Amino acid sequence: MAEPTTPTAEEIRAARQDNPKTRERDLAAKLGITEAQLVAADCGQGATRIDAHPDRIMDAAQKLGEVMALTRNDACVHEKVGVYANYHPGQHASMILNEEIDLRMFPKHWQHAFMVEKQGDAGPRRSLQVFDAAGDAVHKIFLRDASNHDAWEGIRADLALDNQSPEQPVDPRQPKEAPKSDPSKLDILRKEWARMTDTHQFLRLTSKLKMNRLGAYRIAGDPFVRLLDPSSVDLALQKLAEDGTEVMIFVGNRGCIQIHSGPVKTLKAMGPWQNVLDPGFNLHLRLDHIAEVWAVDKPTQRGAAVSLEAFDADGGIILQIFGIGKEGNDSRPAWRALVAGLPSATVEETA
Repeated sequence: MAEPTTPTAEEIRAARQDNPKTRERDLAAKLGITEAQLVAADCGQGATRIDAHPDRIMDAAQKLGEVMALTRNDACVHEKVGVYANYHPGQHASMILNEEIDLRMFPKHWQHAFMVEKQGDAGPRRSLQVFDAAGDAVHKIFLRDASNHDAWEGIRADLALDNQSPEQPVDPRQPKEAPKSDPSKLDILRKEWARMTDTHQFLRLTSKLKMNRLGAYRIAGDPFVRLLDPSSVDLALQKLAEDGTEVMIFVGNRGCIQIHSGPVKTLKAMGPWQNVLDPGFNLHLRLDHIAEVWAVDKPTQRGAAVSLEAFDADGGIILQIFGIGKEGNDSRPAWRALVAGLPSATVEETA
C-alpha cells in the first residue's frame, strides 16, 4: 500500500478555510499531519518562523506583559494567565519562576517556533508557538487585550529566521517510555527511597537502578505508594473545590512542565473532559484517558511530599498534584488527609 502523501501548504490552507471552527490540533490530526506543519503552512500569510531556543523565546515573552501560557499533553491542557518574569537559563533545563507563571523547560525539545497572527472580529489574535522535532506542541504564549502589543513587531524583527518556508519537515514521533521495573533491586529502591531528602532525588534514583517513575511505583509497595481507583483524580478535584485546599498542579510534555500553585474553585464537566475554569487558571483533563493513578509518598527535609499522579494507558504521565509546603502556607497536612481518603484500586485493575 502506498504511503499517504503529506498535503501541500496550499492544501493545508484550503482545509483550514473549509473547517474554520475546527481546533488546529484536531484539524492537523484529520489531515494526517502535525500541528507544526499546519502552522508552518501559513508562513508569509500570518505566521513567521522564529528562533525556537528558550533563551530567545523567554526574552521576548518578558516584553509582552500579561499573557496566557499554555502547556499540554495528549490528555491534559494547563493554562495560566500572568507575566513571564524571573527567567533562569540552563543548558539542559531552564525555568520561569513567579507566582503566576511557573515553568520548567528542556531546551533540546524546543526545535521549531512561530509567531502567529490571525485576524479576528475584535482585532488581531497573536501567539508564540513552540514545537518539538516531531511537530508536536511544547509550549504556547497567547497575547491578551492587556498585553504589550506594541512589542510585537520588534520581537518579530529580532527573532525571525531567514528560512520562511511553508513546508515543515518533522522527525518520527518517539513512543512514550514503557514502565521499567527491576524487582531484583526492590530492596535497594526501598532503602534509598526512605533516605531521600528532596523529591528531585527520585528520578536520579530510578535512573541509577535502570527503572523509571511508573516502573518503580509498580513494585515499591506500602508505605511508599498506593494504587488508586482511576476516578480518584476527579474526586480529588471535587474535594479541592469544596474545601479550598491550595495545591500545586503539574502538567507537561517532553519539552515543558507548567505549574499552578493555588486553589481549585470552579469545576465544569463536559463529556469526557473535567474542566477547572478559574480566573487566571484553566485546566482541561480527559478523564477517560486516565488508566493508572498512584498516591506517592516521598520523604524530604521538610516532611513528607505526598502526590497524586495520573498515567495514560501507554505509561505516559498526565499530571501530578502536590500539597504546598511554603512557610505560612502549608497545605500538606490537609492534602495528605484528602489523598488518604481516596479509594484504592481493586485487584482486577492492578493487572
